[in-house]
Amino acid sequence: MNTFTRDIKAEWYKQNNAVMRFIIINIAVFVVIHLIRFGLYIAGHADWFAHVQDTLSVNPNLGTFIVRPWTLLSYGFVHLDPLHILFNMLFLYWFGRIINEFLGGQKLVALYVYGTLAGGLLFLLLYNTVPYFANLRGPEMSMIGASAAIYAIMVGAATLMPDYTVFLFLFGPVRLKWLVAISVFLSFISTIGINGGGNVAHIGGAIFGFVFIRQLQAGNDWSRPMIRFADWVGTLFSRKPRPKRYKDDRRGTANSGGNRAGQSANPSQEEVDRILDKISAHGYESLSQEEKQMLFRASQKK
Repeated sequence: MNTFTRDIKAEWYKQNNAVMRFIIINIAVFVVIHLIRFGLYIAGHADWFAHVQDTLSVNPNLGTFIVRPWTLLSYGFVHLDPLHILFNMLFLYWFGRIINEFLGGQKLVALYVYGTLAGGLLFLLLYNTVPYFANLRGPEMSMIGASAAIYAIMVGAATLMPDYTVFLFLFGPVRLKWLVAISVFLSFISTIGINGGGNVAHIGGAIFGFVFIRQLQAGNDWSRPMIRFADWVGTLFSRKPRPKRYKDDRRGTANSGGNRAGQSANPSQEEVDRILDKISAHGYESLSQEEKQMLFRASQKK
């Protein structure tokens, strides 16, 4: 048990490791919720678990939501179905690594948190304004899961690196932009299906992910308010206030508009093609740090 705890702590405190921290948080919440559920069922109070779930899930009824506003964020860390959390964490790992590697952990945190909020807000908006969705709204209806945040990260990664190639079983190499575009389209047409609310949240997260990266490439870093807030919270728990930091947690990466300190000229198309060919032949891990930076600079030109 001590070894298990040490391994988790070691993973948590690694530098620029936002992806694994989010995975650890989601799994920890999943375990705690199911332990509570198990305890209530054993004690003969199975009906009490509904109150636990309601306290953490976002409800489309405005009267209910107003008294539980924290659910607009908490729902993005709650899963009940093992397959739900499994696939969400796999997608978070695959796509989150791209954001984390090219933009740093702070941008990933911003995409996850803001994507969760955007998905929840669109869910509330449509289920209170559009007749089709409003007719489906019920007192016991609620939404949980990190999918809105995952879609924000997926679309953010595809917007940043549209020609990044991934290898799919039975399909072979597929460019990221096509993979994500198909996923978003399937969620869009599924908004009138069984899991309509969840798919509405997917679209909200996807829209935010696209706009966030486009604004970053245009020189507007929407993660700064979150960084300032985190620094302010940090001063509350330290004797000496920490200085404001506007640098990302990766070496040599600045937070101002997504530009790098000492950034060199944009790479030529031939250089970009060479790097993409290298990814196709040997995988992303074969790239040097300089080649990764070239791809990021190339994405800013578009």
